[in-house]
Amino acid sequence: MVGTHGAAIKIKLRAMAIKGKANAALLNFLAGQLEIAEHAIVLERGQKSREKLIRIEGLSEDEIRRRLGIQQSTGPGRQIT
Repeated sequence: MVGTHGAAIKIKLRAMAIKGKANAALLNFLAGQLEIAEHAIVLERGQKSREKLIRIEGLSEDEIRRRLGIQQSTGPGRQIT
C-alpha cells in the first residue's frame, strides 16, 4: 500500500497487467489485508484501467480504512478506489 491520493487509496502491485493478473492480485491483496473472502470484493469499474472502483461487501468505509491502516478522509463524496 502506498497511501492515499485525495479520497482514493493508492496501492502499488508487482503483478503484470496481463490477462487480469493485476486485478486478481489486487483482489487477493485486499482480501488478505481486510481479512475477508475474495468473493466479498467486487471490481465494479476499471478492469482495464489503472483507476479502479471496488465494492467491498460486509464492511463499512471506516472499518475498511481502519483495517488498511488509513486515516479517515473528510468531506462529501468520499470514495475508496
